[in-house]
Amino acid sequence: MLFRFFTLFFFTSIFSLSLSQTTYEPLYSDVYRFLSVAAQKGIIEINDEIKPLSRIYIYKKLDELNDKKFELTEIEKDELEFFLKDFQNEKTLVTSNTSLFQKPTFLRQDNLGRLRFFSFNDPLFKVSFEPILGYTLAKNYGTNFFHQWSGVKFKGYLSDWLGFSFDYRDNIERADSNDKMRIFTPHTGVNPLFKAANRIEYSDVNSTISAAWSWGNFTMGKDHLQWGHGLGGQLVLSQKAPSFPFFKIDINPTEWLSFNYFHGWLNSDVVDSAEMYVTKNPYDSRYLYREKYLASHTITIRPTTGLSISLGESIVYSDRLEFAYLQPIIFFRLIDHYLSKTFNSAGGNAQFFASVSSRNHLPNSHLYGTIFIDEITISGLFDKKKQRNQLGFTLGGSVADPFIENLIVTLEFTKIYPFVYQHYIQTQTYESSSYQLGHWIGHNADQFFAQIEYRPIKNMNVKLWGEFIRKGGDGTLDDQYNKQPQPHFLFGERLDYKHFGVQIKYQVIHDLFAALSYEYYDIADEKVSRLPSIQLGKNNRLAFNIYYGM
Repeated sequence: MLFRFFTLFFFTSIFSLSLSQTTYEPLYSDVYRFLSVAAQKGIIEINDEIKPLSRIYIYKKLDELNDKKFELTEIEKDELEFFLKDFQNEKTLVTSNTSLFQKPTFLRQDNLGRLRFFSFNDPLFKVSFEPILGYTLAKNYGTNFFHQWSGVKFKGYLSDWLGFSFDYRDNIERADSNDKMRIFTPHTGVNPLFKAANRIEYSDVNSTISAAWSWGNFTMGKDHLQWGHGLGGQLVLSQKAPSFPFFKIDINPTEWLSFNYFHGWLNSDVVDSAEMYVTKNPYDSRYLYREKYLASHTITIRPTTGLSISLGESIVYSDRLEFAYLQPIIFFRLIDHYLSKTFNSAGGNAQFFASVSSRNHLPNSHLYGTIFIDEITISGLFDKKKQRNQLGFTLGGSVADPFIENLIVTLEFTKIYPFVYQHYIQTQTYESSSYQLGHWIGHNADQFFAQIEYRPIKNMNVKLWGEFIRKGGDGTLDDQYNKQPQPHFLFGERLDYKHFGVQIKYQVIHDLFAALSYEYYDIADEKVSRLPSIQLGKNNRLAFNIYYGM
């Protein structure tokens, strides 16, 4: 009820403004990496601390690059032309170019030469529709692996105020092991509809509807949100957990300042026993899960060209929707004190985070760092006997064209101290669907990550990467809340994880990809049953992927 009131109030307030449309580019799109490299070369500026970005914003950045073609390599010029062909609807909105309006097209090229399954563009209604189909064949940890997915996606605009998108796919995975293989990998977790020893089935659906105006936008939907930079993983918000419903507000009053707020509905995976009741089927009872929410806000300041500084706060709370957390600019931590009356078991789980991103201050480079604070004891910063600092950080950097054109080298280090993301109230862990919202390696772990990426020809990407991860034990509630100083970093049973890989990926036409990859794993774990036994030891993975629409 509160959410309906808030939404009604918000739309009533902004209808008097000049509105425009917004749809978002999926996080898996290669255009993000393309724009990021252009920004670290100092050709454009881009605000990409929080993703996904709107397609209109991306088109404007591509158009800006189009005016600076002379600063691009030959391959980058070809890829820029390729990406621009995918943004016909956005070009129409920005330029009001009536020559781009079209009759419905089916399995034909549109006015910009982009082959589309179905497309329509006129002043009132713009839409593009594509099927989704993909296959993966792999030899995975010495066993056969098969993944098939299919679905549909569409996106478009209605009139001059509404943007929308929809992405749905069904998945079938067959292997000699089950979905436990996702426990310690960066791959997005799943909620299986069917699960057997060698087969799982699950569905993904993401959809947004949004309105924008000259200095901001409002969006509601279900999708992935990503916060911060990092190729090996993201500390604050990553794609490890399945997507969740949310509404969000982005405000950009000036070029040097932006603000983001969102409120999300998480999956607690905790059954509410008080709400259970008997149904007419004597073998089946009705039950509900405990409610779980995430509220977050971030302010980003860009004091000079290429430099951005972001400060943010979030809170995981449960059991009932709180109106106070629907206020975008309120201090969540103090509201938690008010609601809980300083009684810890009645409150929520708050976090603070910050990041710095520097592009092209060292030529062709991107330097970045993120810190995530789950809990900190100020007195413990100087007295080791009282230390109880539960935080994590990432430091990284990349350089473009260091030896030859179209080459990118990236190095990263992430360290997450014990008990980050954890909470003794099971409905207030930093998780959704039992997967972490933050970095996939979890607490009491560190990661050294390196990657070399090269584009030999247009639309071909060759990546070589390696990572070494150390992870300690989970500990106990007494370790987390009572011991001072807290247990040392990497205490408990030790996990050592070595992973190297190479991938060649080629985009044949828009949305049609083929990829071949090889990966090598060497995993040793002192703890029994933390990982499936099939993952332990030295293993190889060889995979071939072909897919359209993702």
